[in-house]
Amino acid sequence: MPRVVPNQKEKFESDELFRKLSRECEVKYTAFRDRSLEERQVRFQTACREGHSEIAFTATGTNLHLQFASNAWSENKADRIPTKEFVDFDKEVGKVHLRSQFILNGVCVVYRGWIDLDRLDGVACLEFDSERAQVEDAVMRESLEQTQRRLREFEERQRLHREELERRAEAEAEARRQSHEPSPSGTSSSND
Repeated sequence: MPRVVPNQKEKFESDELFRKLSRECEVKYTAFRDRSLEERQVRFQTACREGHSEIAFTATGTNLHLQFASNAWSENKADRIPTKEFVDFDKEVGKVHLRSQFILNGVCVVYRGWIDLDRLDGVACLEFDSERAQVEDAVMRESLEQTQRRLREFEERQRLHREELERRAEAEAEARRQSHEPSPSGTSSSND
């Protein structure tokens, strides 16, 4: 099953959720709510340095588990190490700037925003990720072509199987007909 919808850009521009999330709005760190603020601050920074975090857009209630790496889709752990492009503690004092690429509701998007390290809230938005969308569209087309090719092969095997069954049925019917026909006996062989 494809991971993306056929026309991602159109969905991003027309879907109400994406329209709301594409505007800068308030976000909050959502993990470990039962812990003290100080422990949550430490856990948030640690998670960011490890390359992940739980963030929610407060206006829509949209909760995200973000991965901060240039190749978050890779199975290779070395590809998922966060770089300064994705987690930047140095850009502004007291804030961390975050970037994450992912697929949301069948659309490739980029999360861009910052979180205040003391309050654990900030501002962020989603942007359409046209580069990743092209890659995922190609994967989707290839997947659909493979599915169609397999379906054609299956239908051809089914057709051949039906034809073989029909030939067998005809051969059996002919054999029954021949076994029930009276044998042609025009002359008798009698010795007089």
